[in-house]
Formats: sequence, C-alpha cells, structure tokens
Amino acid sequence: MLNLDDFYRARYVLGKVIRRTDLIAAPKINTEGGIFLKPENLQVTGSFKLRGACYKISQLGDEEKAKGVIACSAGNHAQGVALGAAMHGIKSLICLPEGAPISKVEATRKLGAEICLVPGVYDDAYKKALELRDEFGYTFIHPFNDEHVIAGQGTIGLELLEQLPDVECVIVPVGGGGLASGVAFAIKTLNPNIKVYGVQASGAPSMLLSFEHKHVECLPSVATIADGIAVKEPGELTYQLCQKYLDGVVTVTEDEICAAILALVEQQKMIAEGAGAVSVAAAMFNKVPVKGRKTVCIVSGGNIDVTILSRVINRGLSKSGRIFNFCVELDDKPGQLLLVSQVAASVGANIISVYHERNDDTSNVTACWLRVQVETRNADHVEELKMALENAGLKLI
Repeated sequence: MLNLDDFYRARYVLGKVIRRTDLIAAPKINTEGGIFLKPENLQVTGSFKLRGACYKISQLGDEEKAKGVIACSAGNHAQGVALGAAMHGIKSLICLPEGAPISKVEATRKLGAEICLVPGVYDDAYKKALELRDEFGYTFIHPFNDEHVIAGQGTIGLELLEQLPDVECVIVPVGGGGLASGVAFAIKTLNPNIKVYGVQASGAPSMLLSFEHKHVECLPSVATIADGIAVKEPGELTYQLCQKYLDGVVTVTEDEICAAILALVEQQKMIAEGAGAVSVAAAMFNKVPVKGRKTVCIVSGGNIDVTILSRVINRGLSKSGRIFNFCVELDDKPGQLLLVSQVAASVGANIISVYHERNDDTSNVTACWLRVQVETRNADHVEELKMALENAGLKLI
C-alpha cells in the first residue's frame, strides 16, 4: 500500500536525475484567479514521466535488471524508461503506437532504447508489450498502474507544496491516472483542504466515465490531439486513488486545448504538447472553479510534433477570436469587394485572405460568394465585425 514515505523516498532517489521545475506565475491565463504553472515540459526529457519511470527502475533487483525492461508508451513514458535504463546500464525495449509523433520516437531511440512500433493506439502497444514480456522475461514498466511509478510522479505534489504552501487548487492532466493519483495522494495527505482536479480531453474521457459509472471504463476508441493522455482504459489502482483523492474530473475540447497551447506560446514563451496544455485549458475556460483561488496548473509535457504546431496555432487563433473566417453573398458587380474591405477596416479588422467564387447553386443568378479571413482582437471584436457587415446590408452565409 502507498504511504507518504514512498513519495519522500522517491524524491531522494530522483534528486540527481530530475530537474526541480520552478513555479511560474501566469496571471493572464485567467485574470479571475491567481494562476501558476508547474512546467514539467521543461523536465530533462520534456515530460514528467521521467520521474515515475526512473524511480521504478531504481527499485528493481539485480536479476530483473539483468533481463532488461520493456514498456509501452505514446512517447513520453518511453523516453523516461529509456533514460532510466541507460543510467543503470540495462537493456530497454519500448512498444509505441505507430501513430506516435516522430519526434518522440526518435528521441526515445537516441536515448538507447530498442523500438517496436505497434498498429493502433496506446492500448494496442500495451498488449504487445505484455506478449514480449512473457516471451523474453523482461520486467514491464507500467506507465501508470504501479505504486513506484505513482510515487515518482507524486513528487511533483511535494515540490509544489513547498514552492507555494498556500496553494488552494491544483489542476492535473489525466490519461491513465498515474500523475493525477500521485499528485492528489501527496497533496491531500499533507493538506486535505486543497482542491485537486483532473482534466481529460473530450475525445478520451476514460477516467471521467469511470467516475460516472463507478467502475473502470474501457472506451472503444479515443481521438484527440492530446496523444499523451489518449488512453482507452485507466488503471485499477489509479482509478481507486483518483476516485478517493480527486475532487472531480472535467474535460476540455480540441479547440480549447489548441487555445491553451497558443496562450502558453504567446504569454509564457512556453511550448506545451496537447496533454500538457489541458490543465491550462481547464483554467482558461473555467472548467474548474479558479476564481479567487491560488491555482497551480501542471504542464505535464512539451514534446509536441512541430509538424502540427502551425495547425494547432491556427486553430487556437480561431478559438480565441484572433482569426475569423466568414462568407458573404454579394451582387456580382463592381465595388462589392471595396464595400467589404471598408466595413472590415471600419472596425479595425485586418484582412488576411480573400477568395471570390461565382456560385451557381444560389437562388440569385447574379450573386457571388466572397470568402474572407480576417485578423481580429478577440471574440467581442468578431461580434462587432459581424454586426457591421449586417448593418451594411451584407448577407453572411
């Protein structure tokens, strides 16, 4: 059974391995609360997963180390296991879903691990890893459903309590539940008055549904940009701990995640992956009660695939009202484009692109459509532009 001594022991063992990440004030994330970030995306491998993996490997016996270790991961746990194994001079084999970001796969390989790509998602990689464990006698390093791993992740809770003793609320990303159960256990044991909330992507709400149905729920599929928490089924141990120590689990949408990633880039000059940004999204969009509370958002990782970063930023711009796409139906005659431009300029919107098309499907034979993308300040500015277009007699499609 877990107890607080396990967490302090883990912190001692990890002292020379991990970076003790600072707390960073982020007042613009939500001006109604005192928001702080715990940037585990600045950890040695770019993710908190290093903590649990390295502590687990440190507790293995000589015989287990001689046979090597195996793990499955969407990427971040893989790097933690690879580094922990390399530090102890033992072999590591990592099963990853074949859709894992290339950056995570290559980073794991460079840390000395052998890679086995498995078709499907995390849970498929998990099954393959168990098969190889049974066949070759490796020690399986579970990414979340393991007491040593949970204790390692929970050292984050010990750190943030020392850094901000009067913290009132902590928001934690949830996939399989290892981070959330560890952090919640440590914090609630030391101060039961602190609220701890878990956050999942709306496309992978396995822990939320498990809470609602009061048993571990296995989803048929998951789909989210937050690949680090795209887990079909939480662990039995992590479910029990989360149910006991979390004050609730909420979800955030894909657009909200993208907006949070964008906010971290712009406001904090910080890169977070989708899974790392869900805690910030929950604070930004008031998914948990942060008003008037000193709140810590754990930014769990920063290993985002740069090839999709531009798409994420564009989606975040749209969600936050910074980019607005609209289509107007116009009479196909001179001066109509000028009218649209003048209306946009009158409210301070900056036109980025214009696409004109004649549409034979409209009831008005002489009509055309104008698709416009503009740069705006925020959602209120978008509404101001819409009203100005309608007041000018323009028909929004």
